[in-house]
Amino acid sequence: MRSGTSARWTLALTSVAFFMTALDALVVITALPSIHATIGGSVGTLEWTVNAYTLTLAAGITTAAALGDRLGRRRVYVTGLLAFTIASAACALAPTAGLLIAARAVQGLGAAMITPLSLTILASALPASRRASMVGIWGAVGGLAVAGGPLIGGAVVQGLDWHWIFWLNVPVGLAATALSALKLEESRGPRARLDLPGVVLAAAGAVALAWGLVRSADAGWSSAQVIGALSLAAALIIAFALRESRAAEPMLPMRLLSIPAFAAANATSFAMMASITSAAFLMSQYFQLGLGHSPLSTGLRFLPWTLTPLLIAPAAGSLADRVGSRPLMSLGLAMQAAGLAWIALTATDTAGYGQLLAPLVLAGTGISMAIPTVPTAALNAVPAREVGKASGLQSTLQRLGAVFGVAIAVAVFTANGHLSSPADVVGGFRPALGAAAGLSLAGALAALGTAGRRSVAPSAPQQARALVKTAA
Repeated sequence: MRSGTSARWTLALTSVAFFMTALDALVVITALPSIHATIGGSVGTLEWTVNAYTLTLAAGITTAAALGDRLGRRRVYVTGLLAFTIASAACALAPTAGLLIAARAVQGLGAAMITPLSLTILASALPASRRASMVGIWGAVGGLAVAGGPLIGGAVVQGLDWHWIFWLNVPVGLAATALSALKLEESRGPRARLDLPGVVLAAAGAVALAWGLVRSADAGWSSAQVIGALSLAAALIIAFALRESRAAEPMLPMRLLSIPAFAAANATSFAMMASITSAAFLMSQYFQLGLGHSPLSTGLRFLPWTLTPLLIAPAAGSLADRVGSRPLMSLGLAMQAAGLAWIALTATDTAGYGQLLAPLVLAGTGISMAIPTVPTAALNAVPAREVGKASGLQSTLQRLGAVFGVAIAVAVFTANGHLSSPADVVGGFRPALGAAAGLSLAGALAALGTAGRRSVAPSAPQQARALVKTAA
């Protein structure tokens, strides 16, 4: 166990790294129109600058955590920091959309090494009496990154240019890499055998699914590319399920998905992230290309939606301990669906912000009720001995949900509008945001299948082990 000074170093370094990776998931949102103006590309290209990062992050989390247990958590974590930093510089220097997307994918792989291991390293460095409060600070830093992502991105793009949203990572990342190598202690976990076939099948299936959904925006649902990619995705996912049902040490015990409350909680989590990410993607285009706002002004206009969780989520988490997670999840996601649908019905290319403020607050209040309760519902539904793997699955599905949501939103947008004029932007935005509202409503309905109250109560040591296996 570490001294107080060492523990503070650990908290500071892991929080800074987690902040960078959480920020980069959304900071690019308000920069997309500027990126489009500089290096071109279709709306599908813009989509991939978001999805390339999210997809590789989702595909790599479980593998990175397992490698950290086997090879050394600090070693893998520092490697991830260095990869993330180098990829950030490559993003800033990218002269074409293709190279930017490739660099974003490498960034996501670095983030996949940082995200779970930052929490693992932090929790293992603290005494049980301080773990909850310190991990709470770590989580709050991540929440601040999510809330501030669109605003920070807008401020940087307007004050400098879009390249600087990536350049700013470089000095911070280099300093964090060097200090982490010096200040963090090495640790390892159980040396369970890595399920490499399962890793390959899961990652390949996720990539094929995302590729098929993204290509549908440009090639159409009936194209050979889209049909082939989706068919391949289905085959790979089935092969993964068969592999995991027979593996001696599976990365995903299939029996977990046979628990109705756990399956419902994960469906809720998937739909929630699909709705949040697709709505953020769409509203950034609407505020800038449909209404003509600057990047900074766009970031400020997001705040009633993105800042609300910092104010309401803690109270919602406490209330869930008394009334259960199900009512808060269902009501919250239904409120977000109503807020997004309200915006979709009233949006025009001349709409004033006053018309959008109330539905943004409604959506923000709703999602604030769901964010802290969805993970709790998922983990409470499984036996205590399975909490670690269950939390890893829940975290991965959230990120895949983000990819799915943006893909669906772009497909709907492209079928109804394009980026050439404010009127065309609004023409695509309204039905696409309606689809995002539908995803939120689907999450609300899925939440009705979760357990009303805590059904399994993990012991304190089991909860600690779960914390160090996931960043969800």
